[in-house]
Amino acid sequence: MRTQFTLELVALSNDLTTMARLAHDATQRLTDALAGADLAATYEVFALDERLQQMFAACESRTMALLALQAPVARDLRHVVTAIQIAGELSRIGRRAETAGQYVYRAHPAPVATAPVLPVLLAMSTLAAAAVARIGRGVATGRIDADETGSATMDSLVTELRAVLTDPGADQTTGAAVDLALLGSQLQRCADHTVRIARLIHFLDTGIPPEDGPMPD
Repeated sequence: MRTQFTLELVALSNDLTTMARLAHDATQRLTDALAGADLAATYEVFALDERLQQMFAACESRTMALLALQAPVARDLRHVVTAIQIAGELSRIGRRAETAGQYVYRAHPAPVATAPVLPVLLAMSTLAAAAVARIGRGVATGRIDADETGSATMDSLVTELRAVLTDPGADQTTGAAVDLALLGSQLQRCADHTVRIARLIHFLDTGIPPEDGPMPD
């Protein structure tokens, strides 16, 4: 019984590592799509999100089976419960990337934005992808490095995006500005989810509960 539980736990950890890689691929391809109005990259984002949602559903099923049949205790229980929380955050990153990709898809063949807005969106997307790569390493190793989430940098980029979108001289309609603000919000939320994952990894490693509020759906 214990051997089977260990094998299932290893399989769950492997699934999380795969999900983290898919989430990073999605955010990276989203950056490519934004940079070049690349429809092929946008389709890849959609496909990667679909795979993430499928893997999340499989992780949920595996977790429920472990909780129901194996009755884990102490650290094992913490591992199982934290794993499904991490899987949920990774699936949300996929959804954020997919939603952001929809803006690229609707704007094609034109770019989703032009200067000075596009460089800010690209910086936000690049930062989000780097944050996902970082937590991917944490998921794989079970440990997270010193806090380098880049949240302060993301906050400054959000402020910059708002400034360029509300500039009276901006050459765009109010509707377009709202869409671009919502696109930026998706990129910001991708980074937010990585902060939550980093705290969960730290909890799994140390047993110290994460002291944060609920994340957005």
